[in-house]
Amino acid sequence: MPAFFRLLLASIACFCLGVMPHGHAAGVPGAYLDSSGRDDALAGGVKLITIQTPKGAFRVWTKRVGNNPSIKVLLLHGGPGATHEYFEAFDSYLPNAGIEYYYYDQLGSAYSDQPEDSSLWDLPRFVEEVEQVRKALKLDKNNFYLYGQSWGGILALEYALKYQQNIKGLIISNMVASIPAYNRYAASVLMPAMDQKALAEIKDLEAKGRYEDPRYEELLMTNFYVDHILRLPPDQWPDPVMRAFNKINKKIYIPMQGPSEMGASGKLLNWDRSADLPKITVPTLSIGARYDTMEPAQMEKMAKDVKRGRYLYCPNGSHLALYDDQRTYMTGLIQFILDVNAGRF
Repeated sequence: MPAFFRLLLASIACFCLGVMPHGHAAGVPGAYLDSSGRDDALAGGVKLITIQTPKGAFRVWTKRVGNNPSIKVLLLHGGPGATHEYFEAFDSYLPNAGIEYYYYDQLGSAYSDQPEDSSLWDLPRFVEEVEQVRKALKLDKNNFYLYGQSWGGILALEYALKYQQNIKGLIISNMVASIPAYNRYAASVLMPAMDQKALAEIKDLEAKGRYEDPRYEELLMTNFYVDHILRLPPDQWPDPVMRAFNKINKKIYIPMQGPSEMGASGKLLNWDRSADLPKITVPTLSIGARYDTMEPAQMEKMAKDVKRGRYLYCPNGSHLALYDDQRTYMTGLIQFILDVNAGRF
């Protein structure tokens, strides 16, 4: 082939690589996409990890995306009992930044084993599960970023308070450090701002235990969810969100969170780590949003209370700000990770 044509084809190839959206952006090293030598290559990054619990061994599902020896982000989903699926929005952003990340369904969720023993739904046990997953994935203080959203934020905080020596960076998204504070905010700010007739009907259904009544879901969607969970019309909620919501394991969610969507009432009712935040010394990002169910001021305070904190505020976002204020959210998240990795934090 003449040299001119070889040069032309190379230029076309470089142009194509520069505009493709998922992990092929200009500047992202080819090694990010290289799966050779990986023990999860055959399954496309999926690895089932055996964990030990007081009730025996079970398997949890993980999936790796990308290669970056110095940045490996483990994603802790919400619920408890939701799934990794609503994090799929990260596919549009993290690969272009060269960030390696791991989807992970906690025990009892989606693709992981779903044992029936309710004694397993316990915060300390979940912390030990995360530690076993970390070891299996070979994550350490030189590369391990722990991200938790909503319930995942509780789990990430608890993990950091016990095992922060293993962490390079910590991200707490849409979760305050105190369930009592969360409940107070819901009662004093969120509920008074709702349509009071709708709120009265919601509370009446709750008092009667009619949490599965379609009317209950309808009232929550039109009077609460579209204002504070995801600020989009219900028919525009993204598919990853709907898949995750439709798979929530209520056998975990209800005992820990409680059946009501207007506040927590389960095992987590008295959970409060606000006084322990100064013990966290690793670089920490807290992410709050104006319309979130979690008070933004509490998220900002978290960033001040930890030793090395940064606050990311999403002015147009709610509990799922990674969707309804996506550019603000992703830009700030990526910048934090890259700053920590470059020693600029």
